[in-house]
Amino acid sequence: MADKTRAVVQTGPRALEMRDMPIPDIDDESAILRVEACGICGSDAEQYNGVLNVPWPLIPGHEPLGIIEKIGDKAAQRWGVDVGDRVAVETMIPCGFCPTCVGGGYNLCRGRGNRLFGYSYVPITTGSGLWGAYADYMHLDPHSIVHKIDKNLPANIAVMFNPLGAGFRWAVEIPQTGPGDTVLILGPGQRGLASVIACRAAGADTIIVTGLASDARKLELAKKYGADHTIVVDEENARRRVKELTNGRGADVVVEVTANSTEPVAESLHYVALGGRIVLAGVKGQKNVPNFNSDIIVGKEIT
Repeated sequence: MADKTRAVVQTGPRALEMRDMPIPDIDDESAILRVEACGICGSDAEQYNGVLNVPWPLIPGHEPLGIIEKIGDKAAQRWGVDVGDRVAVETMIPCGFCPTCVGGGYNLCRGRGNRLFGYSYVPITTGSGLWGAYADYMHLDPHSIVHKIDKNLPANIAVMFNPLGAGFRWAVEIPQTGPGDTVLILGPGQRGLASVIACRAAGADTIIVTGLASDARKLELAKKYGADHTIVVDEENARRRVKELTNGRGADVVVEVTANSTEPVAESLHYVALGGRIVLAGVKGQKNVPNFNSDIIVGKEIT
């Protein structure tokens, strides 16, 4: 294995540079991953533009897929993988010991400070520095969560594990979507499309997806992946159309996954049925949401 790796280092807003960095020795608890591919998240774009408050300099990339090149004995036993295995690495690096982790909510761990949100939030001044996947190799922390992935899958397919997992988490697991539910998905980006796939697999009765006229190709894909209806919000009255499609009830589940725009958050209150569930999963760059009427939540008993 090489003793150095190329790595893309972000030194500030919109500032990237290529560096050669040493590949560290590992202990029994950690591993070195040869990166095959890394997904690009909306938060990567926000980080690049300086919207997210992160510790510069750092190596971006928190959706890694790769091959185990070197691994400690205890890590191999704990993760159930060995040298040569392909793995997907989850974004979080939880502590594993706090009440939240012990209770099964490791994704909400607050036990490890700036390692909570993923490798892209750890500066290169910490440990080996190889905590991001925009590199040939990265260092897997002992607390990493890895999943073995079939090597027969093309890398560009296998690396979709993160958005597909997010679609299931946001559109099915959190709102407990199941047979008979009408689901409205706001936004036809990769997370929205993954939500369509998840809801169809979960047996949702009706799936509706909103987007802009400029999203025509994505809305076509939404139908291909299982959506029953699409709404072009800059050409149609979305509130009226949702009522028409749901016989006036509204959607049992609304999944808001639009990027940056705050208007869909406030609008979601008007789309959801009485006693319905709304999942907010589209980040807005720390912007406040105007016209958000919390009394609607009270009156409709929205979760």
